[in-house]
Amino acid sequence: MSNQLVKRADLKPGEVLCTYCTAKCCRYFALPLDKPKKWEDFDSIRWYMTHGRVSVFVDEGTWYLMIHADCKYLLEDHRCGIYEDRPAICRSYTTDDCEYDNDALYEKFFESPEQIWEYAEAVLPPRKEKKSAGSTMSVELPVLGSV
Repeated sequence: MSNQLVKRADLKPGEVLCTYCTAKCCRYFALPLDKPKKWEDFDSIRWYMTHGRVSVFVDEGTWYLMIHADCKYLLEDHRCGIYEDRPAICRSYTTDDCEYDNDALYEKFFESPEQIWEYAEAVLPPRKEKKSAGSTMSVELPVLGSV
C-alpha cells in the first residue's frame, strides 16, 4: 500500500482506488437528523454529542449525526476482514463518488456540545425563563466567596 495520494484519473485499468486509501468510509457512519428548530432540538443534539467521538455536520441542507468509530472488521492494512461476507450497505458502496480525495468541507460542522449550543444561541430567540407555578418570590443564591 502506498501513502501517496494517487489521482483517480491516474488509476490504471483494473486498479482499485481502495489500494491507496486509509478506509475513510470504514471509520465512521452518519445518520440524518431532523433540522433543529427549537431549543429542545438543539439540546437533544447536545446530548448526543456528550457520548464519545460524535460530531454533527450539515451537507446540502441536511443535518447528520456522525459517529466516529472504526468498523470492527477493518484490518491494519485498511482492508475489510470480512470482504466476502460484508453487510449489504458495504456491498452497495462504490468508489465512484467516495471521500478518497474529498476534503470533507461541510456547510456546518460541530465537534463539541459547546459548539452546537453556541450556534443555537446565535440562531434562536432567547430562552424564556421558567417561573414556578403560583410563585412570585425571587430567590437569590449566594455567590462563591461572598458570605
